[in-house]
Amino acid sequence: MENHKVNSYHTDAKNNIQHKGVITKITDQMVTVSLNGNLNCDACNAKTICGSAESNEKEVEVLNTNPLLQLNDQVEVLLRKDLGMKAVFWAYVFPFILIIAVLITSSLFVKEWIAGTLSILVLLPYYLLLYSLKKVFNKSFQFSILKT
Repeated sequence: MENHKVNSYHTDAKNNIQHKGVITKITDQMVTVSLNGNLNCDACNAKTICGSAESNEKEVEVLNTNPLLQLNDQVEVLLRKDLGMKAVFWAYVFPFILIIAVLITSSLFVKEWIAGTLSILVLLPYYLLLYSLKKVFNKSFQFSILKT
């Protein structure tokens, strides 16, 4: 689960990706929200490549900065759309570009099967790098939570 900063302000709905959910766990520092299936996914351009549209229920952990939140409260978790597209880029688009670039470049110098293997293996250091930068991404992807 990811840790994200919680803001308790309401922002323009057309600039946000919204998920309705229920608070399932509260600690001094974290709030766990169980996200329901999202109706907003139907209108999203990235729904075919985004993982949140595929599953019926997910959980997200956010920093607990609002003492008024209680267990089983109905809430909305918001993420700015531009951050959602940024997440899709780093998780799906850039790795695809990386695979194609390595495949084309390496196929000029080595046999096809080696080029194909290299293009797949390049993902290992890429995703390890993403994992090592998890704290940086957690700071830039800030969720807002609204009590409904």
